[in-house]
Amino acid sequence: MTEDADTWNRLVALLPEAEAREAGECWAVGEQEAALGVLVSGLVDHRVPIGETDRARISVLAEGWGEREFLTPRILRCRGDGEPSPVRLSEHAEGHDGGTGDVLVPWIGCDRCGRVLTRRHTRESWGGLSFVAWSYVITSGAGGSVVREFPGDAVDAAFADLLAVCAPEDAFGT
Repeated sequence: MTEDADTWNRLVALLPEAEAREAGECWAVGEQEAALGVLVSGLVDHRVPIGETDRARISVLAEGWGEREFLTPRILRCRGDGEPSPVRLSEHAEGHDGGTGDVLVPWIGCDRCGRVLTRRHTRESWGGLSFVAWSYVITSGAGGSVVREFPGDAVDAAFADLLAVCAPEDAFGT
């Protein structure tokens, strides 16, 4: 949770003072979902440039608080900073059969090594995917073999593991 707080504080510091204060107040009183909305809206509205790794970090925070699906279109509209980044948030990822009736949906890919952090979902009886990922899987590429799997409550650990391989100097939010 300390890494979440450090990441959060660094990202909020990018916002103009009023939005930073509002987002910080929401986070401090336990309204993380609202705080994430303020953060992303502030980044988009003020055209604050962020790197691809930060875009992925925001998506990971949003996933952890159940807001990824809602916030992804706005996260993808955040202005890029033009700097190279090893990881990239997938825009329109199509899932593929995970082998046991589940579906692996590519989420964050590494341009350096080709690994992909995917969300493992079940296929619901009505044909759609479960809202919540029941695990996170790092594959050797889109549709590739499973390198490592994390339980559904370990999205931060899964992302940190991807960064540790793809961007070791950036694995701890530096």
